[in-house]
Amino acid sequence: MKDVEVTVMRFDPQIDDEPKYESFQIEAKKNMTVLDSLFLIVEDQDPSLSFRCACRLGMCGSCGMVINGRGRLACRTKIEHLGDKILVQPMRNMDVIKDLAVNMDSFFQNWEKVKPYFVPKEDTDEFAIIPPSSGRREIIDENQDCITCGLCFQSCNTVSLRGVDEFIGPAALNRAYNLIADERDGARDERLDMVVETDGAFGCRSFSACVEVCPKGIKPMATIQKIKMKQLKRAIGMKW
Repeated sequence: MKDVEVTVMRFDPQIDDEPKYESFQIEAKKNMTVLDSLFLIVEDQDPSLSFRCACRLGMCGSCGMVINGRGRLACRTKIEHLGDKILVQPMRNMDVIKDLAVNMDSFFQNWEKVKPYFVPKEDTDEFAIIPPSSGRREIIDENQDCITCGLCFQSCNTVSLRGVDEFIGPAALNRAYNLIADERDGARDERLDMVVETDGAFGCRSFSACVEVCPKGIKPMATIQKIKMKQLKRAIGMKW
């Protein structure tokens, strides 16, 4: 075990004018995560500390935070990799509900703008099947593991600079590409129209922060470039 200082941003918008920082000393055991340390603080030192979590396995994406200056899932971030001083802050680009819990409405509202669900084609009643040997599935398979944690959104400098209403963010664009690239989908043209304006793919400034923080290894910046290429091909009459 070792002593670790965990400094947490505290802010309750209902009673506080400005955020403040509070430090807690904990005894960190091997393989303890940042989320474990927050539970220790709640149980032993300050039960008023607020944060969000669910599965504790890196699957639900609900414990996204900024840990030592970088967006991470608290349940998958081990203290032993961070040193003796840890700074925990809420995700950026979203309003703070209390302490480390943020309101993700803006993230999911932008997600909904791309019509993020499969739309069957109207001219067939049969199941849409991609043969396993066709190679077409690999086009989108690597981008299917998004858990909508919002880490790419909170790390996106374009969202920070332009605002959540002026750029829909990397997660929504990544989801849009998955469906645009799926030839079984019946709304590919409509969806491509939705994401090629300046608040969509062509608003991306390729800062690459989204790639650096994704806990699933997805590369939204690459899929955004693919959306741009599909639009350019469509514009000059090429098959896209």
